[in-house]
Amino acid sequence: MATLSCQPSDLATLLGSTATANSSAVADYLCSRFNTVAATLTSTSYALDNTYLLFSAYLVFAMQLGFAMLCAGSVRAKNTMNIMLTNVLDAAAGGLSYYLFGFAFAFGAPSNSFIGRHFFGLSHFPNPSTDYSFFLYQWAFAIAAAGITSGSIAERTQFVAYLIYSTVLTGFVYPIVSHWFWSADGWASAARPSNLLFNSGAIDFAGSGVVHMVGGIAGLWGALIEGPRIGRFDRSGRSVALRGHSASLVVLGSFLLWFGWYGFNPGSFLTISKSYNDGRPYYGQWSAIGRTGVTTTLAGCTAALTTLFSKRLLVGHWNVIDVCNGLLGGFAAITAGCAVVDPWAAVICGFVAAWILIGFNKLAEKCSYDDPLEAAQLHGGCGAWGLIFTGLFARKEYVAEVYKAGRPFGLFMGGGGRLLAAQLVEIAAIVGWVSVTMGGLFYGLKKAKLLRISREDEMAGMDMTRHGGFAYVYNDEDDPSGKPAGFMLRRIEPADGSPSPVDDRYPSGMAAV
Repeated sequence: MATLSCQPSDLATLLGSTATANSSAVADYLCSRFNTVAATLTSTSYALDNTYLLFSAYLVFAMQLGFAMLCAGSVRAKNTMNIMLTNVLDAAAGGLSYYLFGFAFAFGAPSNSFIGRHFFGLSHFPNPSTDYSFFLYQWAFAIAAAGITSGSIAERTQFVAYLIYSTVLTGFVYPIVSHWFWSADGWASAARPSNLLFNSGAIDFAGSGVVHMVGGIAGLWGALIEGPRIGRFDRSGRSVALRGHSASLVVLGSFLLWFGWYGFNPGSFLTISKSYNDGRPYYGQWSAIGRTGVTTTLAGCTAALTTLFSKRLLVGHWNVIDVCNGLLGGFAAITAGCAVVDPWAAVICGFVAAWILIGFNKLAEKCSYDDPLEAAQLHGGCGAWGLIFTGLFARKEYVAEVYKAGRPFGLFMGGGGRLLAAQLVEIAAIVGWVSVTMGGLFYGLKKAKLLRISREDEMAGMDMTRHGGFAYVYNDEDDPSGKPAGFMLRRIEPADGSPSPVDDRYPSGMAAV
């Protein structure tokens, strides 16, 4: 909002000089009222923007529920409690680590181009440039990155390893990357006022690289170092499907993530009341937010439909799990450029993202790589495509609105190759940084025997061996006995010797305890 001010001396000359005392009094009175109105409007603008950011933070946090449902449905039932608990811990451990030092490393300005150095433990909060709502929003992003990684290493990872990696990822690894590309001090940030990378900076508006690639590459190293789940590949190296136990939970989780993405992408504007002052009073940041919601929707929808028909041609049937993963791949890809591309370009983004996900899944099978949720392929692969896509299709007018006029824009839109070069540098920087830090961490955990559970525990399921019991009654497809394993059975005989009642839900002659 433009700054409004009033000085009595400015009005006194307009009121005439015949009655200087009266004109000065009138000027003082009018200016006091004018300044009161201006202060009220300024406060209202702050309140509106903070309310918008808080609402967006709640939507992004609700994605944790989506991750939990998606993860639960994608694993076998004997590991349901384990994967649900890890999702809770991502939020809880991430909350403390991001509060203590993660936020400071990310946005602790003034700082150097590598790492922030202020606001540890939210000291000196709030201030003219940062409020609590901004911290809450960024924390929701940080734990989203940790949630991505947990899917890659599901069903075979020790509980203590989850605690360690989640704390390190949200408190150090992720904040450094977000500082590089989102902080005004970051060496590759498009928000940097000067000395821009290739005179452009990397445009990663809502985090295809910062969030999705970080989580995906971390998960890639975790899954590679741990190795595949027992039974995932046979002795000849052929892929064996270890299907998740609930397609219903996968669909529910996907819809919750879809819903939360409207806080993830449009919410990354941080404010809603800004006017672009281009002569159109109806057009402002609120319009750009609406356009961002549209591009997000179109990319996800296109990726879902492309996956549906592509997998039908490739494998011969319609698969709802593949469609849900394709949908999320489209969302992960559009996240980088959602604010600076046209809706028609989002359709292209989603179409290519679907094929990238299919291709990476085929490559994973060839390499005997096991990722129960396809998290590395989806978030890492589609996230990298999203950065490249932005370097190709970013529109000049939208880049000027969101960042600054005169910045490089998409190669295919006539803007040259500087933005694309910056995007490629971001991809390389994230892959290198996360590989060194998280790859080193997972390798250290393996050497310390803190990473993978025992073969016996993995076969029995972590719910029973590590968490005190099963989530619910179930019958896994890979159980050779064919008997429900979620409860114990024994024969119950009435005291009078009459035949025991049999519930037809259970095997003949048996009753549930």
